[in-house]
Amino acid sequence: MQRQASGTMRATVSRLALAASVLAVAGCAGFSSPSYPPAPAVAAASKDYNYVIGPGDVLNINVWRNPELSSTVPVRPDGKVSAPLVDELVAQGKTSQEVARDIEKALGKFVRDPVVTVIVTTFVGPYAEQVRVVGEAAKPQFLPFKQKMTVMDVMIAVGGLTDFADGNKATIVRAAEGNKRYSVRLRDLIKGGDISANVEMLPGDVLIIPQGWF
Repeated sequence: MQRQASGTMRATVSRLALAASVLAVAGCAGFSSPSYPPAPAVAAASKDYNYVIGPGDVLNINVWRNPELSSTVPVRPDGKVSAPLVDELVAQGKTSQEVARDIEKALGKFVRDPVVTVIVTTFVGPYAEQVRVVGEAAKPQFLPFKQKMTVMDVMIAVGGLTDFADGNKATIVRAAEGNKRYSVRLRDLIKGGDISANVEMLPGDVLIIPQGWF
């Protein structure tokens, strides 16, 4: 009777061990990183890019021959600006030339044929166009997008990778392409100096850097 119970226990232990092994394999398969296509080296959509103004930008408004109407103003969180004789003007989402034409139209009620130039002196950009870096970067943050910005520029700005980063499994989520994901080889680029791993960014990109498993 004792031998039978011992045999039953051994069989039960064997079944449990087999079940644990199956679960472990399934778990590894379930948690393995999905593969994404490599990010294109050159982002064609950036060729026609024009900077648009966002909250936090600072605008230098120059009204020709009317220095009393010229000013330097911030774009408020609601996306509007206020300047001499111009109140509650929407600047967010427009280029500097478009804002200049809007100011000329507003000033035209008071000044004959105003000529306005608008220069952006501090760049933040609209939220939808900011490049965000999350995960195992030394300083995760958002960055204003700049034409021809590359992933190397981004990594310099955020201080590189942490000691726990799995840089070669990093991904870019590209809002401009319906949140399509691309893989990027940050470790090869930063640690190995492989310039072929450098790729262009697009407005609204999110760079996700996962933690490595050791």
